Amino acid sequence: MVRSSALHRMTTVDEVEAALGRPPSMIMLKQVAALDEGCRTVLAHCPLAGFGYRDADGVSRTTFVGGRPGFVRVHSPTSMSFTLPDGEAHGPVSFVFLLPGVGETLRVNGSVARRKGAETFVDVEEAYVHCAQAVIRSRLWQPPAPSEPAPEVKGEGPLRGPGVAEFLAAAPFLALSTWDGTGGSDTSPRGDRPTVARILDGRTLAIPDRKGNKRADSLRNLLEDDRLSFAALVPGRTGVLHVRGRGSITDDPALLETMALRGTSPHAALLIDVEHAEVTASDAVTRSRVWSADAHLGTGSAPDLIALAGDHLAANTAEAGNGLLGRVLEVVARIPGIARLLRLVTDRAYRSGLRKEGYEDVEVGSRRGGRLKGPAAENPLREVRIAEVRRETPGAVTLVLEDAEGPGSFDFRAGQFFTLVADIDGRPVRRAYSASSAPGASRLEVTVKHVEGGRFSAHVHRNLRAGDRLSLRGPSGAFHVDPVAAHEVVLVAAGSGVTPMMSMIRTLLAAAPTTARIALLYSNRSAEEVIFADELLRLENENPERLSVTHVLTQERGRLDAAGVRGWLTELRPAGDARYYLCGPEALMDTVKGVLTELGVPDDRVHHERYTSGADPTATATGPQEMVVEDGAREVGSVVVEPGQTLLEAGLAAGLPMPYSCTVGNCGDCMVKLRGGEVATTGPNCLTPQQKADGYVLTCVGCPLSKVTLDIAEP
Repeated sequence: MVRSSALHRMTTVDEVEAALGRPPSMIMLKQVAALDEGCRTVLAHCPLAGFGYRDADGVSRTTFVGGRPGFVRVHSPTSMSFTLPDGEAHGPVSFVFLLPGVGETLRVNGSVARRKGAETFVDVEEAYVHCAQAVIRSRLWQPPAPSEPAPEVKGEGPLRGPGVAEFLAAAPFLALSTWDGTGGSDTSPRGDRPTVARILDGRTLAIPDRKGNKRADSLRNLLEDDRLSFAALVPGRTGVLHVRGRGSITDDPALLETMALRGTSPHAALLIDVEHAEVTASDAVTRSRVWSADAHLGTGSAPDLIALAGDHLAANTAEAGNGLLGRVLEVVARIPGIARLLRLVTDRAYRSGLRKEGYEDVEVGSRRGGRLKGPAAENPLREVRIAEVRRETPGAVTLVLEDAEGPGSFDFRAGQFFTLVADIDGRPVRRAYSASSAPGASRLEVTVKHVEGGRFSAHVHRNLRAGDRLSLRGPSGAFHVDPVAAHEVVLVAAGSGVTPMMSMIRTLLAAAPTTARIALLYSNRSAEEVIFADELLRLENENPERLSVTHVLTQERGRLDAAGVRGWLTELRPAGDARYYLCGPEALMDTVKGVLTELGVPDDRVHHERYTSGADPTATATGPQEMVVEDGAREVGSVVVEPGQTLLEAGLAAGLPMPYSCTVGNCGDCMVKLRGGEVATTGPNCLTPQQKADGYVLTCVGCPLSKVTLDIAEP
């Protein structure tokens, strides 16, 4: 093993330039000081970027941001903004924008102008196209190759952390952030095979520096400020390895020889004294779907970055005073077919240069085979637009939703719920809400009660307005009525538990007049908290023979107890074949079910809806865990579940046929048998004590504590 402490370090610009050469002036002329039309088009297509910044304490950090094409909002040629979910960026920042399937990247440097919540505004100072060699070397957009076994890590240090060595053994690509002596930031792509960074010991990494465009921004910066950070990717995985530490540059022949390809050593290597290393799940990588072939940009779907670099070169050449050369370049750029010819020449140069460095089987561009199949590709989310926000009570509003892309109907069963998904501070947050409207209409109504400390409900009440957009999944749930049933329907609700009941009432009243009577017992704290008070009164007055509503105000009469429920039922005298639907707090439902049992009502005629908190699951695992998925006796695939990721998220990201519906623990559609390993499940959820005892788990709110094996066969 090469001892890092004994390696020679470069300490001057002359030493670096002796190894790498000076950056050609033409390379520097490809840099522009503002986002031109070409840059803005690239940003509109880009779903993911490496982002380097320093926090309020001056700690260097690199992460991946984005999640969808156009996540960066351009306000002017020198101003843009984006969402940074975790932490705050201060001072100079830098980006490397990735286009799925494309080798070249767009790099943008600037500084933080201001922040508004999680929205970070950046003043752009420079932008330029980076060559494709890092992406080509790493085979970033190719099908992932089997990873090498994780090396044994000698000595103590952050690289011995959970999953770190295994991740590095499979990671061919990273975004590296450095800063110069005046604080200027730079984030550059690095790629290599089979892995981009080699572990020397428990706290030292080595990254080979092979031939590139000779800008050498990262190496020059480290001579002035040795603090750095990087974020690494493994194709096919949705986790990110975050590393920070201090860097130096070496040309030590003994170390470089260990990184040689077919006898060709890199001309230098970056040594990192690692201070922190951690693997985490990444919302940005997961939502960007960059590993899916159908997300890769085809020819003509985005500007050719080589042509864009040529445009920048021509403009800067003219501005620098060489008007003749600039005009010649502009004329050449307008020749029909020149962009295609330039692309062919550039790709040929890439292949030739990389083969000389020792790379074999060089593939330029995206060659990922086949389109991703299964639930991950189908993307069942439906985009909806808020047509109206209607105030029901001081603490409850109804969102009136319609299809974002044009007229469409919302088909479901009265009583079912939908899962709403909103980006809140850059993260997707999901909550389940029952429909309060009748099925089949062109508009869907869901009613949201403000919950103290509730992240989603607070967002709805404070921020959402008509015209805003949300994503919708569903319908889900087995709590629903038969709209043409002839039997009597008895409803008991409390608070926002009336929302599915409202859908049932509206649906049943719209059915044929032969539908039997509907009775609702509705408990609230006070009259001003009664959701749909006016609408229920109107429907009761218009249908006196079919609908009766009894209100219980606990502020006046006290809590609805067994005696109160029994007295109401005695006065109501429901028919023997009546069906009962209950929705409210667990304690009230238990009270009502107890009374119905005493009265001899069979269990199969009593239906209830369970409400969960909709809280995001919190993983207690400290490292990535393998998940093996079986369908009966047949193994259908495996995937690595990252820390902070659910079993369902990891399975869908890998294209595995995971059953699911609501994704928030309410419906039970994602229930699977745990055949091996240990899973932590967020509560409350809809699993019964018996299901838990029988070894079932919900993948949408379950996180692995060890390697797990799941059976997705029908339970």
